[in-house]
Amino acid sequence: MPKKTGLISFLVVCSLWCLPSSANAQALIPHTLQLDAAKLEKQGLSLAQEAASLGQFQQYELALPRARLASQLAPKNDKVWFLLGGLYLQTKDYNNAISSLRKAQALNPKNADVQFALGSVHFQQQKYQEAAGFYQAGLRLKPNDPEGLFDLGNAFYMLGKLPDAIAQYNKAVAQNKKFWPAINNIGLIKYEQGDVTGAIKQWQTAVSLDKQAAEPLLALAVALHARGDRQQALALGVQALRIDNRYADLEFLKQNLWGTRLLADTKKFIELPGVQAAIEQRESQSSRQRPQ
Repeated sequence: MPKKTGLISFLVVCSLWCLPSSANAQALIPHTLQLDAAKLEKQGLSLAQEAASLGQFQQYELALPRARLASQLAPKNDKVWFLLGGLYLQTKDYNNAISSLRKAQALNPKNADVQFALGSVHFQQQKYQEAAGFYQAGLRLKPNDPEGLFDLGNAFYMLGKLPDAIAQYNKAVAQNKKFWPAINNIGLIKYEQGDVTGAIKQWQTAVSLDKQAAEPLLALAVALHARGDRQQALALGVQALRIDNRYADLEFLKQNLWGTRLLADTKKFIELPGVQAAIEQRESQSSRQRPQ
């Protein structure tokens, strides 16, 4: 954590502005007007770094006050506003997220990541056409960004533009051969289109790239089970849920863009006794590990 002496001094000076008028208080005014802007900005950047670290551990309630204060101490730093906007996005405060990101955009119009973040705000609000526009604006600034290409693919997916979505996913993989989320989502589309064999190949590739990726592992298990390969399906499904049991939640899967056909088959798969036993075991382990 950064030293707090500079911040305390700043708060003490601020408190003097609220004192009743007197000769002593008036004598301090020239001093307050000569605050070292560079030092305040440095303190703001330190707070922003601390907020970013807290945000990485999802401690948003602690991160947000620091980021807000950082934006006051360093109001001309686009990265601080970008950080604040990102934290608001994580807490689903979309209006403040947009306001902060717009300030970052005004300070640095060439920051593609701000455009991508604005796209994510609109995507989470289910404004997919607007989201696509922001993603495309970001890609004009950073055309080979795999995450940006992937996000645009997701927007096209939700707009029902499936060939365009697959094209963007393939572009993302072309930039990063190990970018399994794009490969996974091609599988999602193929499954909804009835191409189960094609979907299985995509998910097998995704799993080969990351053995701890629960999503393609579970999708692969569901597809194999639907195809009749129940023994292998059960083993893979149990493995996936031991990695991350959130994927047993159909609503969570829907948020991750699983389509109606795959969700229906997943519901049947999750209801299998062997899968239920794995879910209960994982939940029991999680409850024991949770701090009392």
